[in-house]
Amino acid sequence: MSNAANIKHMQDTSHIQQVPTPKAEVFALRGFLDVDSCAKLITKIDQDRRPSTIADPNGDDYFRTSETCDLDMTDPLVAALDKKICDFSGIDPRYGETLQGQRYAVGQEFKAHTDYFEPNGMDYTKYCSVAGQRTWTFMIYLNETEAGGATRFKALKKNFHPETGKLICWNNRRPDGSVNPSTIHHGMKVRRGVKYVITKWFREKPWG
Repeated sequence: MSNAANIKHMQDTSHIQQVPTPKAEVFALRGFLDVDSCAKLITKIDQDRRPSTIADPNGDDYFRTSETCDLDMTDPLVAALDKKICDFSGIDPRYGETLQGQRYAVGQEFKAHTDYFEPNGMDYTKYCSVAGQRTWTFMIYLNETEAGGATRFKALKKNFHPETGKLICWNNRRPDGSVNPSTIHHGMKVRRGVKYVITKWFREKPWG
């Protein structure tokens, strides 16, 4: 499918919500993943989590303080979720990165950032030479926090709060294919509780 066709495919999904802005294509869908699957994925994240990193270090050691894990794509639960995301988006699975899980404890955050690789960044060639730039981001909240942990899109004046099974997704590019700075977002500090999410990124070319 073309990017326009992917957008139309998602717009046609029952109960989907689109943020009303011309600046970016951002969608939300409650109940995308069932509670039992969310709980099982939380267990998998806890088993294999490690400190999160960023592509271009910026001198701020507290820029991203969460923990991350790469999920086993041969695991039936993970494979089923990956297929569900690809079917929902209409994007060819070949363009998808490995599913990742993230864990945010109290005080942890991911400061305002974009998911695409900065064209002038020091590691742009390293990350984009084979599969190209990131196109779409799909993120699923696996639980609710007691306080904090929202995903804030400052340029769009929109916050999403953790809700078990809720999917949010966005196009990291403008209609002309250039990267879209309006997709800058902040994984805000968790104040009480722990936040778990699943993230799936797609690329311009087949992954790996």
